[in-house]
Amino acid sequence: MIRIALLGAESTGKTQLAKAITANLRSQGHSVASIPETLRLWCDQAGRTPRADEQWAIALAHAARIAQAPTATYLVADTTALMTAVYSDLLFSDDSLYAYALEQQRSFDLTLVMGLDLPWTADPLRDGPHSRAPVDAALRAALARGNLPYQVVYGKDQTRTRNALNAIESIASRAGATSARGRFLSKTPWVWNCEKCSDPECEHKLFSGLLHR
Repeated sequence: MIRIALLGAESTGKTQLAKAITANLRSQGHSVASIPETLRLWCDQAGRTPRADEQWAIALAHAARIAQAPTATYLVADTTALMTAVYSDLLFSDDSLYAYALEQQRSFDLTLVMGLDLPWTADPLRDGPHSRAPVDAALRAALARGNLPYQVVYGKDQTRTRNALNAIESIASRAGATSARGRFLSKTPWVWNCEKCSDPECEHKLFSGLLHR
């Protein structure tokens, strides 16, 4: 199974992109386990955002959903425990979730971080557009501390989906998912070697087909 995590600040298109990736991979004949965002489901049910003492339970519940996913060629996770750790840190000055969340993140073959180029969409449960940059910075800092590679996805609609699928195709070819039916044959580690992976110009070049070295 090739495990793909979609991370990013509020209103950066994680859920929409997760659905688009899932639909596209299934249209190619691949089996896909799609994991919705537990935090969003929790907020919708409770009608509010969680308190500080509720963060751990949400992170654990989301990790459990991922662990219990059915066997498939691909797993597409709409966020991971790392986003809960970031929000817990920024909102409540509680960094206790990071160690657990980063360890969980290591199980993913590809981490896609959403670029901040999409327009803000208002939502009663969202803080506001001012929150996106700090969340993005904290997320990237956490990934850097964990020495975890990631790719940033830019573009709107089909362009964003195509850029994400390009990254997935690259990691799948390295992992050895070669048959038309998506049979997972072998797995070799993928390492992102660009020292400027947080440079927006570098990121745009990457998804324009020019890899910065």
